[in-house]
Amino acid sequence: MQCSLSTPRTGGQILIDQLVLHGVKHLFCVPGESYLAALDALHDAPIEVTVCRQEGGAAMMAEAHGKLSGRPGICFVTRGPGATNAAAGVHIAQQDSTPMILFVGQVERKTRGRDAFQEVDYRATFGHLAKWATEIDDPSRIPEIVLRAFHVATSGRPGPVVIALPEDMLAETAIALDPQPFTPVETLIGEANVATLDAHLRAAERPVAILGGSGWDAEAVSNFVRFSERYGLPVAVSYRRQMLFPATHPNFIGDLSFGANPKLVARIEEADLVLLIGTRLSEAASQGYTLLRIPTPAQNVIHVHPDTNELGRVYQPTLSINASPRSFAAAVARLATPEQPLWASSTQLARTNYEGWSDLSRIQSPGELQMARIIEFLQKRLPADAVICNGAGNYSIWVHRFYRFSEFGTQLAPTCGSMGYGVPAAVAAKRVHSNRTVVSFAGDGCFLMHGQEFATAVQYELPIIFIVVDNSMYGTIRMHQEKNYPGRVVATTLRNPDFAAYAQAFGGYGERIETTEEFEGAWDRAYASGKPAILHCLIDPEAITPFATLSSFREAALGASK
Repeated sequence: MQCSLSTPRTGGQILIDQLVLHGVKHLFCVPGESYLAALDALHDAPIEVTVCRQEGGAAMMAEAHGKLSGRPGICFVTRGPGATNAAAGVHIAQQDSTPMILFVGQVERKTRGRDAFQEVDYRATFGHLAKWATEIDDPSRIPEIVLRAFHVATSGRPGPVVIALPEDMLAETAIALDPQPFTPVETLIGEANVATLDAHLRAAERPVAILGGSGWDAEAVSNFVRFSERYGLPVAVSYRRQMLFPATHPNFIGDLSFGANPKLVARIEEADLVLLIGTRLSEAASQGYTLLRIPTPAQNVIHVHPDTNELGRVYQPTLSINASPRSFAAAVARLATPEQPLWASSTQLARTNYEGWSDLSRIQSPGELQMARIIEFLQKRLPADAVICNGAGNYSIWVHRFYRFSEFGTQLAPTCGSMGYGVPAAVAAKRVHSNRTVVSFAGDGCFLMHGQEFATAVQYELPIIFIVVDNSMYGTIRMHQEKNYPGRVVATTLRNPDFAAYAQAFGGYGERIETTEEFEGAWDRAYASGKPAILHCLIDPEAITPFATLSSFREAALGASK
């Protein structure tokens, strides 16, 4: 059923009315003259606007919002360079299966095709990068296309939608029909599939579950935890999806990241039944597509995914279940408790292996500042619902391997490995969860990809603590250089600013930390300041991973070449 508004509205007003209608409470943008009519309509709309300093940061904030909420994160950017700057955020949303809608200003309709000022063909530019890329020519069709965008962004495998908005179309008036508010479509599991799954589990001797993807919420996580408890099922998570199962739970056995626990990898390889739930088991989690044989795995595989296009795309499952993680978790939580499963003691052993792998107490790295001690401190000090954000780089190993996430909605990290993500993600998290502690980790190279969004944190008075781990280089690339071209260092050395002074220059709080003993006091002072704060942590360049030094990689490579 539709309701008609007989009063003509500008395209910009129609557009913003749709966002309000569909429940949008917050959006992120960098303003541009190409969508002034939409900006004007926002003036009186009940939508909070976060103005950002660069379109890549704005798009990453919208993506982070989509990760946390499960509804499309909304971003507005201007044409040409604005849109191409935002492409990094679109790529993250696509790879991470995050619902997001990017609205892009466009040149006037009468000038299209002439290579006009900042003109871009957005269908061509984002056609592969997004789930759907389109352009609106008629303001009366805005309600139809925006509603479709919400459905496309959230259905099946969620992802980004890009909508171009010609400047004159937004200023033109039209009479448009407003639809009913958007309701997400849930892909429900069939009872026959539940029964078949139960039969496979009861016949298994060495099962393991791997959780991943999007489409989860706190209730789904809780439901799956109950299911795993009754079945004694060992549970792993895919790359950067630790918040999908509490690491403190005795059934949690680790995460499949780059350099995953060899004992976890061996367990999955030796399993007779693998439950893939929500995950695509893509390159990082699959250890370079080696964990399961392609196309037909040696193990029985039950693949649960909300998008039929992902079922059988890489791995041929024994049983395909087209269902959302929420629907699946709710269904299996209702299964009857089986007799003592055959694998109960094996689950305990897998847990012991995980605890040994993530044990910080035995780690000692080169240098006066020990990242192991910092993670130990944060694990004790932070509340369970604290949101931890990071981008890409070797510094993130400390967070993903050793920090024990225990609640849903506490992790923001790009599975696509995009640098610069941690700063804007933290801003988004604090904007929408003002009552929660938010911590951002970044390397020195990663921070300066989108460090200007620290100004956004200051503008909105967001007391986020940004931990900048500084080893004066692009550490991950340097590590690979030493492994493959030992001693031939090119383009990985960095000369960095004083990040504490950087924070102060923006109006935030900053401290420089050179020893482990300095960290706790600096943390307390940063927290007490009530300001966005940067803790500039200088670590020894040799401390390239928790268990290896930079020199050890070089020496091993040189030894192998002799």
